Amino acid sequence: MASARASPDPGTRTRLAFSFGPRFFLILLVGLVWLGPGWIEPRFLFAMVLWDALALGVWAWDLLRLPRPAQLELRRIWNAPAALGSPSRIEIELINAARVSIFAEATDDVPRALRTEPATVEIRAGAGSSGRAAYSVMPVERGDARFGRVFLRYQTLLRLAERWTSADLTQTVRVYPNLGESKRQTVYLIRSRQVELEKRLKRQRGLGREFESLREYRQGDDWRDICWTATARRRHLVTKVYQVERSQVVWLVIDAGRLLRARVRGLSKLDYAVNAALSLAHVALYSGDRVGLLSYGRKLQQRLGPGRGTPHLRALVEHLALVRGEPSEADHGRAAETLLATQKRRSLIIWLTDLAETPATPDVIESALQMTTRHLVLFGLISQPDLVQLANRSPQTENEMYRHVAAQEMVQRRDILLRRLRQQGALAVEFEPGRLSTALVNHYLEIKERSLL
Repeated sequence: MASARASPDPGTRTRLAFSFGPRFFLILLVGLVWLGPGWIEPRFLFAMVLWDALALGVWAWDLLRLPRPAQLELRRIWNAPAALGSPSRIEIELINAARVSIFAEATDDVPRALRTEPATVEIRAGAGSSGRAAYSVMPVERGDARFGRVFLRYQTLLRLAERWTSADLTQTVRVYPNLGESKRQTVYLIRSRQVELEKRLKRQRGLGREFESLREYRQGDDWRDICWTATARRRHLVTKVYQVERSQVVWLVIDAGRLLRARVRGLSKLDYAVNAALSLAHVALYSGDRVGLLSYGRKLQQRLGPGRGTPHLRALVEHLALVRGEPSEADHGRAAETLLATQKRRSLIIWLTDLAETPATPDVIESALQMTTRHLVLFGLISQPDLVQLANRSPQTENEMYRHVAAQEMVQRRDILLRRLRQQGALAVEFEPGRLSTALVNHYLEIKERSLL
């Protein structure tokens, strides 16, 4: 993550850029002790005036000792990329080129998508040296966030006078999906299923589509897998060994319409869908497949053709970071037409969406069914935990009974729609937000193992 660096600009304020420090008022308060004797002897009042004049002179001397803004430099330093729902640490560095040590208070203009409270830190920078202080942010939205100026108030160690200034550290920062969670899930899933996958591959003679090797015939092998040309050359039976096909195409399709703006446990359904897509992309690329991305609302948002390798994964992360929810209904038909026109060869389309609560068939189902004759479609739906709990809870009052019946009808309607999808040749899963990534990765691995493509 790049840092921002700038010197304070003394011309950014229209009013006086200096003031009295906290200890100056303390000195004035001490001078009030002359006020009591002054009621008896007026000479003590002159002593108080002299004390105040001396304090003002010391304040002016301290003000002149303060570094000019041109002698200071501010830096905003990121220790790691900003990720959704993951705390990040930001450091503010103050570089002091003057010959006097200073104590400063810096306030950073942080976007509300990263922090709801002002970020104010205290920094001490020695003469000809620098100092740092850190604060934390917790991103709640993906995409680009814009930082503004850093406002600075600084004093000498006497703290009699202070100056104000600001530095233009305007910076646009991209908030990515939760990469750490995706990597942890990916490593766990691959390790936990690697042994099982190897065992199944040994049993899947003839079930795969990609030739792997030849070996001697073993009792129980399918006669259709015998390689007769190799058998003739070697003069004993030789069997073809197949493996799960690699280099297949997987499309991640993300609905960014209004239905996925609903929030569950602090994140929107769209955030869960993006995190699940990232986890799935890790596994698919690890398996040797090519992964493409299409996100859409009323119009197409992000589009990335199928590819493989680490550079392609980085490009996927960049595109996923820019997927933004829209307040309007998504145009599912346009997304389906785009995929049909782009992807001619049979592929796996993983469609992350939700179903509208309507008596009619949702448009997303009608659009997806257009593709089932050419592609294998896997629907990933995010359930509403509150709705499921309400449907399973026993009502205690009349109002609870009405809500209970309505919730049951909505759950049953979704079940009917999912059954229709499966009857038309599509795959469909519905899970709670926290289980969506794991469920989709498991279904993807099962599709690969069963050679459904």
